[in-house]
Amino acid sequence: MLTWDAAYEMALALRDAHPDADLERVSTRQVYEWAVALPEFADDPAMVNEAMLVAILQEWYEEIDGV
Repeated sequence: MLTWDAAYEMALALRDAHPDADLERVSTRQVYEWAVALPEFADDPAMVNEAMLVAILQEWYEEIDGV
């Protein structure tokens, strides 16, 4: 089960679902759309904010960049 508060887990799921994504071009809107489309997503889509989406994107970037 994925929720907005689980930024790292959400980033891993998005990485697996979109392995060829160019994170330099992925917007927070795209992160939102991809996140709510994940089969494991189980949160209220309306409860997200920009900071949560940025945190997910940052975790994703760090995961693939090896930081």
